[in-house]
Amino acid sequence: MTHQPTDFTPVPIPSGRKEIDGTEYIQDAKGGWVPVSVVKPQDLLMDEVVRKVMGFAVALSNQIERFKGHTVTDLGEFEALLEQEYNSSIGGAKGNKTFMSHDGKMMVKVQVQDRIDFGPELQVAKGLIDECLNEWAADARPEIKAIVTRAFNTDKEGQINRSEIFMLLRLEIDDQRWRGAMAAIRDAMRVVGSKTYIRFYTRPSADAGWEAVTIDLAKA
Repeated sequence: MTHQPTDFTPVPIPSGRKEIDGTEYIQDAKGGWVPVSVVKPQDLLMDEVVRKVMGFAVALSNQIERFKGHTVTDLGEFEALLEQEYNSSIGGAKGNKTFMSHDGKMMVKVQVQDRIDFGPELQVAKGLIDECLNEWAADARPEIKAIVTRAFNTDKEGQINRSEIFMLLRLEIDDQRWRGAMAAIRDAMRVVGSKTYIRFYTRPSADAGWEAVTIDLAKA
């Protein structure tokens, strides 16, 4: 097995072991301590590998967190300089911004995404939609029924599918109750917070397509 070199030091991870009267013990999942001698060799090896990998994983997570902090600071200082020196700013009211290198080959995008929740008006909308579907019966398009079922996730009480809720809003149906239901859905929307995403892109030339710089481990 080959190992790629790393340029950061792993975080020390507790061994999960201790010695008592000359006998080495290892902690089990119940919090108890058992002699190492009675544990299967493959389980001991797995324990060592997991702790080694976790040391690097925690170190990498900390490094990414520091990188994000430095990035936010650098971009913020640049924006402050624009405001102070040139009475100018980047981005719109939502906070979305794009920063690009002069050669057009590197780009940093800052995107602010609102977190949406729904108030009690959503149940009013569900009632009106059910009325429509019950009256239309056989005439109701099956895809509309499927979207409604997925949107309100009727198999799990109190849970909804936000993407399908927004799909309902895009349907153009000429029925007063349906329009009332859509109005109720819009009234039910609550912005409960926001999350800022920073994404990085590069390309070999100014007329080529952008490629994301992968930082997400799941996409590496």
